[in-house]
Amino acid sequence: MHGAWHGAWCWERVTPLLRDAGYQVHTPVLPGQGERIAEISTAITLNTHIDSVVSYLDVHQLNNVVLVGHSYGGAVISGVADRAAPRLRQLVYLDALVFDNGQSLASLSGPAAWATRMKAVEQAGRGVGLPPGTPESFGVTDPQDRDWVAAKLTLQPVNTFATPLILQHPLGNALPKVYIDCNAPAMASVNSFKSKVRQQSGWTYDTLASGHDAMVIVPKPLSAMLVKYA
Repeated sequence: MHGAWHGAWCWERVTPLLRDAGYQVHTPVLPGQGERIAEISTAITLNTHIDSVVSYLDVHQLNNVVLVGHSYGGAVISGVADRAAPRLRQLVYLDALVFDNGQSLASLSGPAAWATRMKAVEQAGRGVGLPPGTPESFGVTDPQDRDWVAAKLTLQPVNTFATPLILQHPLGNALPKVYIDCNAPAMASVNSFKSKVRQQSGWTYDTLASGHDAMVIVPKPLSAMLVKYA
């Protein structure tokens, strides 16, 4: 699953490599993001995104799935695993958010930071979405890559960040969990989640020499790592 402000487009360099390696690859787009930006509204929440992926798995009758979540997509795959574990084989958190039950980005940000975000929604997000950062904020510095990413980033439905993740089972719902830490350079806003994972049992932890948007920056090494955990 792609992260906030992104869409299926961000996997374009990784998908053919995985398919060449013999894997079936699906890159669904979350409602109100990326290629589905026309659907954006305040009615879209984290639950909307979780339900969308669960429905996608059901409609396409997918089983034995290695579910990858990048960044915000980590919150989505946690919710999907909670509801659809029998269709899944493993969870891969790619430089991702790892929420406890009841947490959201709004609750973790604190009132002052969230008020600043809401001001940006009103001023630059048409009242419905959080404006994206620059490509550089995602670790993308190559000029051509930077232009490509800048042209593709979209608003993030604001209530996806305001909705708490509600889990009925322990995180991961007994599925194997892998965390891939993109650490060259590390994205500061993800560091607390990495620290939490390193302190918990039940995780496989790996590192990748890349900025946050590894699928754009280092598609070949990322693909090889995903194959490693497939």
